[in-house]
Amino acid sequence: MARVLVPLAQGCEELEAVTVIDLLRRAGIEVVTAGLQDGPVRGSRGTVLVPDTTLDDILDQDFDMIVLPGGLPGADHLNDDPRIRTLLGRMADGGRYVAAICAAPKVLASAGLLDGRQATSYPGVLDALEVPGMHYIDAPVVRDGRIVTSRGPGTAMDFALELIELLAGRDKRMEVERGLQRAA
Repeated sequence: MARVLVPLAQGCEELEAVTVIDLLRRAGIEVVTAGLQDGPVRGSRGTVLVPDTTLDDILDQDFDMIVLPGGLPGADHLNDDPRIRTLLGRMADGGRYVAAICAAPKVLASAGLLDGRQATSYPGVLDALEVPGMHYIDAPVVRDGRIVTSRGPGTAMDFALELIELLAGRDKRMEVERGLQRAA
């Protein structure tokens, strides 16, 4: 079974975090949520999330994917945390999946993971950054190799379904999507 890490920072976009966590778990994927500090995490809209563990407690564990929820100031907290950069580098160097949505693709850019890649984000987030060779795509979800990015809360379900397909296959994605009653 695939294992996914979702770091939760104060001020994260709760719709993105919960959608990814929920849909991946519906697909039978093990999701571990880890707070940057001990205790509950208050999202950008005031929703309180209780992480499974702390980032310090899982730093040496193996994961198939790391998914960074966006939101502000959550993405800024992720970007400022050296442990996140270490994890991102280790995941990318190990050929694992790295994913980010909304404002969080700037964390990938800061870590050098978007250099020479295609990516998307919340409009304007990546504009101010000088990312060598990055090609911005105006699409709900963009996959470039093992890097997956998405635009924001409204694309969180498409993003999560893409992650399911990468980790568990198209049939599992379709099974989860049917259960959501998204299409007629």
